Amino acid sequence: MQQETSVSTTTTTTEEVTSRYIDFKLDFSFHHFFAKEGHLDLLRDFLNSVFEGRKVIKQVRLGKTERKGDQKQNRKTVFDVYCTGDNNEDFIVEMQKGNQEHFKDRILFYTANLVQGHGKSVEANWDYKLPEVYFVAVMDFVLDESPNEHHIHDVRLVEMRTKKQFYDKLGYIYIELPKFTKTLDELETNEDKWLYCLRHMTEFEEIPVSLSNNSTFKKLFEVAEVTNLTPEEMDAYQRELKRKRDNYSHEQYILGKGIEQGLEQGKHEQAVEMAREMIANGEPIEKVIKYTKLSKEEIESL
Repeated sequence: MQQETSVSTTTTTTEEVTSRYIDFKLDFSFHHFFAKEGHLDLLRDFLNSVFEGRKVIKQVRLGKTERKGDQKQNRKTVFDVYCTGDNNEDFIVEMQKGNQEHFKDRILFYTANLVQGHGKSVEANWDYKLPEVYFVAVMDFVLDESPNEHHIHDVRLVEMRTKKQFYDKLGYIYIELPKFTKTLDELETNEDKWLYCLRHMTEFEEIPVSLSNNSTFKKLFEVAEVTNLTPEEMDAYQRELKRKRDNYSHEQYILGKGIEQGLEQGKHEQAVEMAREMIANGEPIEKVIKYTKLSKEEIESL
């Protein structure tokens, strides 16, 4: 019997392109998998797995990812992936690599921009009927104050007293990849399989046996193969991979400096506290200087 292929420890954060498959968690890769006409079946399958039967999407059509403001000076909106479903539902699908201070505000702004766009160039007798609008965010981080027990969150407009849905045509689904910790043997649903691939694609040495009989995942792994990239695609992928690696190195440097500064600050605070106690006990200032290493001016200012 063929054995399941488990993931290796290869990562693309500190190395060149050494993995067989591209890193799903990059903007280039997200577009490569989901924003090409020949890959719409992958996008459709992913969306259906995320909505878990609440919506059944039979076909998707790619739309323009850039929305201009009403006036020249207004900021334009750029989506990672924008598509419409067979019932004219709008889907914004985004890969978010790091947390942002106003992340929730931004996704609300994006959907509001999309909703507002449906009110342009309408007939005078328009009755305000709107299509469904959904924002799906795949995140390589954990949101602050997010419940620990859930990795996927379904956010809708709800009447707080009755807990009943107030409006059923606007929704936000956000997926926290770091919280998805299932192993290959624990995958049950189609959603599980997608999230496992999203998180571990660069760590595979070949397609797992449990996925190889599924035509969607078989195609996914073929599309993800580094050797199947064109020279132009490979160049774009390597550039973004380098940016990711450089950003990681910079973050580690800043983190290290922060820890170092924190330790120094902690030592200084301890010295100040010791000086206060010695002064309170009537110790001479020369002795306080000797044991705390503080300057005479610092001690006299306490």
